[in-house]
Amino acid sequence: MLDGRLLVDAHVHVARLPTLSDDWQAWARTFGARTPMSALFDPAGVPVPAALDEHFASQGADHVLLFTEHSPKVTGIQPIEDVLAVVRQNPERFHPVANINPHLHYPVADELARQVGLGAVAVKIHPVHGGFEARDRMLYPAYAWAQQHRLPVIVHCGTSTFAGSANSYADPVLLDEVLRDFPDLVVVLAHGGRGWWYDQAAFLALMKPNVWLEVSGLPPQRLADYYGSSLRRLADKMIFGTDWPGVPSVEHNARTLSATLLDAGCSAEQIAAALGGNADRVFRLTPRDR
Repeated sequence: MLDGRLLVDAHVHVARLPTLSDDWQAWARTFGARTPMSALFDPAGVPVPAALDEHFASQGADHVLLFTEHSPKVTGIQPIEDVLAVVRQNPERFHPVANINPHLHYPVADELARQVGLGAVAVKIHPVHGGFEARDRMLYPAYAWAQQHRLPVIVHCGTSTFAGSANSYADPVLLDEVLRDFPDLVVVLAHGGRGWWYDQAAFLALMKPNVWLEVSGLPPQRLADYYGSSLRRLADKMIFGTDWPGVPSVEHNARTLSATLLDAGCSAEQIAAALGGNADRVFRLTPRDR
């Protein structure tokens, strides 16, 4: 809890450090300078579950979504198995997120079902790092499976500076056909259109009942600059996330987001929803929602 409000960090990376690219590790050092990495990972770069649990508890994070990724040409391969020890440390706090890359997984629906069987509460699609469009028909069986099982699909929707990235694949317009063909699919736009697509991402979130705007990787104090007069309405569709470890701290970003939304005229209820309530419902994190 943060000031009595549920706090969900819906975008966290705790992969084994040797599996990550040099670009990723430089990013973490640059933007997460306050993060005590040496205390949270052992000398071999393996996450220390008890230390991570204590760290996120100290930040007020009730739930933490742990991301995985299969992007060998950009960030590396971080399978879901690598985060399961952290999940076992505290399954009430930590929740794994599956990852599908149509270049590596076939059949994609079978692989998605396998990862969900290991506890995944959502699946992440990373077109920018994986080198594919979100509307690639090879992904359609996975979307169909996710729609049928009410599994949220998180789509990277923002620029990446890592070598080998294909930023044009983050364009929200590439989801138009997916949203048409899977009208009941729950889609979360990670990074909120960072870089070139703030207006487009905001439009989709406000227009589509099943589309949510996740703001990881965005300085919370800049959201009014990015979304303008739409920010107050967007709080109803907003999901807090940090992109940890590349942030000052989870608590810092959460408090800054709260202040930014308050300045935009959002109610206490809207702020509480953005900090945790929306994510709790979308990802069905509490036992009453399962």
